Amino acid sequence: MKQTAVVICPGRGTYNATELGYLKKHHSDKTEFIALLDQQREANNQTSISELDAASAYSIKKHTSSENASSIIYACAVADFQAINQEKYDIVAITGNSMGWYLALACAGALSYEQGMMLVNTMGNIMQHHGQGGQILYPTVDENWVHDAQLKATLDETVAGVKKVEGTEVYSSIHLGGFEVLAANKKALGLLAKNLPPVQDRYPLILPNHAAFHSPIMKNTSKIAKEQLSATMFNAPNVPLIDGRGRIWQSFSTDRHALYDYTLEDQVHDTYNYSSVIETSIKEFAPDKLIILGPGSTLGAPTAQELINHHWHKFNSKADFIEAQSDDPFVLSMGMNELQRNLVTQ
Repeated sequence: MKQTAVVICPGRGTYNATELGYLKKHHSDKTEFIALLDQQREANNQTSISELDAASAYSIKKHTSSENASSIIYACAVADFQAINQEKYDIVAITGNSMGWYLALACAGALSYEQGMMLVNTMGNIMQHHGQGGQILYPTVDENWVHDAQLKATLDETVAGVKKVEGTEVYSSIHLGGFEVLAANKKALGLLAKNLPPVQDRYPLILPNHAAFHSPIMKNTSKIAKEQLSATMFNAPNVPLIDGRGRIWQSFSTDRHALYDYTLEDQVHDTYNYSSVIETSIKEFAPDKLIILGPGSTLGAPTAQELINHHWHKFNSKADFIEAQSDDPFVLSMGMNELQRNLVTQ
């Protein structure tokens, strides 16, 4: 009997040094698919996905730039989607975080794989040349992944103080489980990094080569994107899609023009609520598994933190979640380790 699964597509920042060679390692059999993406890149005088993945060393400048990072993550994630054993799993919904929404559109059939690559590559190019500001990450949970009211209050107070400084812009970019991602202009970003108290040995964390995604700072990006991309690309999805507001786009009731408008307007310049994405996934679809596509495994913690927030499967802490994952994992992260990957693909 098949198990039901909601598939989650990753966003930016998931193809890092440890993921170099991901396509070659896991998807050497998908030559036709990768060649299709390479041809599109080469037609635009861009470095091919194959060449980026086969580089002798990881380059922050090259691999995290908007025009390259988005496309290589797209290739890895969609190839992972193709590798899911659908005789074992009934995919009941597809979603993602941030840029992962574009990937979800392709996996759900609202865009062809080629059109999905076109969308991702176009948005990456626009961000490369017109992106402004940046993003900074800060936790609102303690080290055991339990909500910490003091951390949230500290964050809110610091943001309020920075907003009072003339010439600053700060917005809530992504509600990411137990983290808040803030979008800000350059001046505000510097003040946030300086004024937020250091916690857990790594935060506040400025995300490298990220613009002020999911904020009004990106409204010009939205305008440019709509000039370059047409609504005729879009179709109703083959399976339900959960967007960045936690709303569901059903196969038989989706207006492709509305889907186009959401993708290139709201999704670009409004807050992306990944926490709501996970809440909708579990409460509306009650899946047997959540499958997170690679590359990387950075969505694992925010996903678990949101499950803990809702006490799903009686998860009340990080320790509870880790113990359950070692026995019969509810969250299967294809980019985390071979054990979880094999549970999805074999």
